[in-house]
Amino acid sequence: MKMHNFYAGPAILPKEVIKEAAKGALNFNQSDLSILEISHRSKDFTEVIESAEALIKELLHLPKNYHVLFTTGGASTQFFMTPMNLLNDNETAYYVNTGTWSTKAIAEAKSFGNLVELASSEDKGFNYIPKYKMPSSGKYLHLTSNNTIYGTQFHHFPKGNLPIVCDMSSDFLSRPIDVEKFGLIYAGAQKNLGPAGVTVVIVREDMLGTVRRQIPTLLDYRTFVKKGSMFNTPPVFPIYVSMLTLKWIKAKGGVEKIERMNKSKAKLLYGELDKNPLFVPNIPNKRDRSLMNVTFQMTNPKLVESFLAEAGKNGIVGIKGHRSVGGFRASIYNAMPRSSVKVLTELMSDFAQRKG
Repeated sequence: MKMHNFYAGPAILPKEVIKEAAKGALNFNQSDLSILEISHRSKDFTEVIESAEALIKELLHLPKNYHVLFTTGGASTQFFMTPMNLLNDNETAYYVNTGTWSTKAIAEAKSFGNLVELASSEDKGFNYIPKYKMPSSGKYLHLTSNNTIYGTQFHHFPKGNLPIVCDMSSDFLSRPIDVEKFGLIYAGAQKNLGPAGVTVVIVREDMLGTVRRQIPTLLDYRTFVKKGSMFNTPPVFPIYVSMLTLKWIKAKGGVEKIERMNKSKAKLLYGELDKNPLFVPNIPNKRDRSLMNVTFQMTNPKLVESFLAEAGKNGIVGIKGHRSVGGFRASIYNAMPRSSVKVLTELMSDFAQRKG
């Protein structure tokens, strides 16, 4: 049976990437050694990490004053590393709260400076993107570009006096962005880039070295810049798989082409939700809907388990909603083929005809 993987993360990877990674795990570069056992200081791996860095710079059209870092600890570590590296105790950072991950980032940042919650959508269960005005002064504005749990997404980023610091874990490399609006971007790899275990940080040069506090060596972004992300042993295999995925994105036509593919998939799924009498999208306003994580409910809760069972029989996995929201969530990241989305929408349509 063909499987259709809608898990939110760790998430679907391109089949071509998995096959190539499997080869590398057995015999990397015809060396009779595994990528899992070679030295991170070797020429072979140095070429891997340098290629991954170069591909990110190329795909996102990064200006020369931006650094690409490979760290560990996921976005959860960046929740405190960002203010630790960027925010002095007497300075102010602004955060927009759009759900669980924003809430966690806010909680961590409070330890490092003045924090202002600029706007929040908590009043309606985080089912919309709140309106806000870019502050005229402060250190940075923090946004979470895509909300994996609730299913909202920023489709536009403001331009103003403050650099944006952005958690892009779940929509990184899914669309073009105007990088110069951002002072720092961070993203866990396990959605669109690679397996869990590596986190990408993109930071503008002038954001570094502006705090007065003593930062532990391995939590200081400048350490990663100076040592090429290899002060200590980096997560070799996740970086290797990420490099393969970056090559796959480039071969597909870059993030510009990937965005068109993602919009096509989202249009197909939201189109079914908007017309199907048994299913309703969680996000009422179309302009706030995520292209990565489509969340929805059933109008008849008694049919939820029955639909999940039929989905499983059709090879559809990972569509059960997050425990804090319930219902359903279909994550349609870069590697998700449109054909799999079509299998899901056809089942939804057929199920409604039989059970509605």
